[in-house]
Amino acid sequence: MIRMVLIIIFLLLLLSIVYVLFTPIILWVDTYKKQYFIQLKGIAKASLEPMKEEVFRLKLNVLFFNYYLYPLKYKFQNNKNKKTERVIKNRSIEFKKIVRVLNSFKIKKMLVNIDTGDWTLNAKLYPLFYFSNYGKGNFRINFQGRNQLVLHIQNRPIDIIKSYINFKT
Repeated sequence: MIRMVLIIIFLLLLLSIVYVLFTPIILWVDTYKKQYFIQLKGIAKASLEPMKEEVFRLKLNVLFFNYYLYPLKYKFQNNKNKKTERVIKNRSIEFKKIVRVLNSFKIKKMLVNIDTGDWTLNAKLYPLFYFSNYGKGNFRINFQGRNQLVLHIQNRPIDIIKSYINFKT
């Protein structure tokens, strides 16, 4: 009986680890709707919410629980009186690894809509933005004073781990 319970607990733990490894991580930035969040789909979500009293607050949704944090309220104390200081070892990460990890992220949506405020500069940038639309993004120049950025980036933890370790040779 105890062996069966341990096997079930082990399988549930293994299944949850596999679920977390293959669950997408979503980064969403929308300046027009004022939505800024990073989400581990179905598990956790951290979003920045603008406020009038404070500059912003951080809302954390973990499973079914909501937490609000006010990062600009807290004052950090500087403890220089301590005689013991930690030695920070300089660990350098190779530039190739950083590039591989950044290449593992996928841009699902990108919209850039700007108005520089200068009509002649907008007119000069118009051809550049027109030819940039052939790539992944959607770039626009407007003459109406609107500025907007929409960015949707997605990745999975397993892809980050694979690109960091570099299973491909």
